[in-house]
Amino acid sequence: MYQRASESSKASSGSAKGGAARRGVKTTARRGRAKKNGADIDSSPVKQTEQQPVCDAAEVDQLSTYEQDSYSATVYAEVLDRATHAAIAKATLGLSPAALSGAYLDWLVHLAMSPGKQVKLGEKAFRKWLRLLRYMLNEARECDGCGACIDPLPQDRRFVGEEWQEWPFNVIYQSFLLNQQWWFNATTGVPGVNPQHERVVEFASRQLLDFYSPSNFVATNPEILEKTQQEFGTNLLRGFQNWIEDWEGVIGNKPPDGAEDFRPGENIAVTPGKVVFRNRLIELIQYTPTTGKVSPEPILIVPAWIMKYYILDLSPHNSMVKYLTDQGFTVFMISWKNPGPDDRDLGMDDYCTLGIEAALDAVASIAPRRKVHGVGYCLGGTLLSIMAAKLMHDSKGPFETLSFFASQIDFTEAGELQLFINESQLHFLEDMMWEQGFLDTDQMSGAFQILRTNDLIWSRMVHDYMLGERRKMNDLMAWNADGTRLPYRMHSEYLRRLYLDNDLTEGRYKVEGQPISLMDIEIPVFSVGTIKDHVAPWRSVYKMHHYLQTDVTFVLTSGGHNAGIVSEPGHPRRSYQIATQHDANRYVEPDIWKKQ
Repeated sequence: MYQRASESSKASSGSAKGGAARRGVKTTARRGRAKKNGADIDSSPVKQTEQQPVCDAAEVDQLSTYEQDSYSATVYAEVLDRATHAAIAKATLGLSPAALSGAYLDWLVHLAMSPGKQVKLGEKAFRKWLRLLRYMLNEARECDGCGACIDPLPQDRRFVGEEWQEWPFNVIYQSFLLNQQWWFNATTGVPGVNPQHERVVEFASRQLLDFYSPSNFVATNPEILEKTQQEFGTNLLRGFQNWIEDWEGVIGNKPPDGAEDFRPGENIAVTPGKVVFRNRLIELIQYTPTTGKVSPEPILIVPAWIMKYYILDLSPHNSMVKYLTDQGFTVFMISWKNPGPDDRDLGMDDYCTLGIEAALDAVASIAPRRKVHGVGYCLGGTLLSIMAAKLMHDSKGPFETLSFFASQIDFTEAGELQLFINESQLHFLEDMMWEQGFLDTDQMSGAFQILRTNDLIWSRMVHDYMLGERRKMNDLMAWNADGTRLPYRMHSEYLRRLYLDNDLTEGRYKVEGQPISLMDIEIPVFSVGTIKDHVAPWRSVYKMHHYLQTDVTFVLTSGGHNAGIVSEPGHPRRSYQIATQHDANRYVEPDIWKKQ
């Protein structure tokens, strides 16, 4: 066996020895005498070996001290990264270039590795070209019964005018729709692509194509050309003036033109009420019944904190608050504070305790020993379900019934907003909010506009800037322009715990450290979804049937996220379906429910 160096090699000083050992000095070992089968065998030199460095505990601590990054360097690097991301976010409307690039590369690489898909796309392109050529020939010989080679989607109203059916504009828009359809085929169905990346790439390509739509340009839009000829170009001059006004409004942080005609307390939000409670986060408004006979059970309305409270108290003809007080109900409404930089650390727990729980305590002090009918709108409904589950975990809780308007509790199919929910995007968004302490109104409205560019951006550009007209402002549009901010911590927790991780329906959500379960909600529930809702799709809202062990009455109404909810009874362009599913009944799928 190998032994350590002889005594002569140890004659050097202890310090030198220790230093040599630490540096891994090569030493020569000799074999001592040994006996084998009774015979003496002389030892002989063996090959040199390298001794591994040896460090005692003190030296390890000293080395680790030197290897550790300084606090200032760590903080500087983090601040630099966050500040860089925040600066980029201002130019990208909060969209992460890294997230978009990752989705695009995922699609591109898998498409490059799929020759079969490429051949299929080439075949589709050739067939579409033939269809367009056949359509052009039919138009040249004025074929009356031939029809278009492709029809727009039902919600696409850009090419419905009679002017678009005349040559050459019919060929222009038909070729655009065929091109749009081909890109849908190209960005979907590629084997191996992450499903979310596929949706992101399809969405991004659709937005880019919408920008190049022939309806967005004067030379290719027959409606604009006709109006320009009729008015000798004055429509474009008015449009330029409209653009100047809007640009000045953006720079000066002013509301859109016409919004100044709607003032809360003057011609909107005029139902008489008074503030009966106030804390750091909310004001609680009480509305007194207008009837002689008063219902003993009050109603507590929890609006979303991304909107001003008076969404349900717009004009007298469409005010839900006025309708309820005229029915003899005492109504309490939460008005959320518009947060600033000092409120950056307000979290979801604060919105539960300082918001709904504090409001319930105030209602109980005014109407003691009375059950409350809880009403939640959008995110307010999600928060209401969380607090109801918490309060009903150990007792019956303060609620008699719960009503949810366009509110989700399961976020696995939360519409096109889900496209922007991943770790890369949330990290980028958090850095943007970290710098200013909140998510600003313009940043939030920009995200919603991206989801509906045809309706909210391009159609407005054509109407206001090319046709030179202005849409008349109404109460709902004025309310929509009166936005609020969202605190940094709360919005981050909301997106991560609900949208990204779906903690609420998967049993991981906690309020002040206490786990909650939606199965503890055992009181009757009334839930409303809207057909055209792009924020809370009605099929996602319908999933409430999965998680609540109680009777659920579900209403599906026409309209969108806001207009479908605030429409008054008897509205001429509204319709609805309603059915109650009892707890003992079998589950019915949403599409089957809709057909029934």
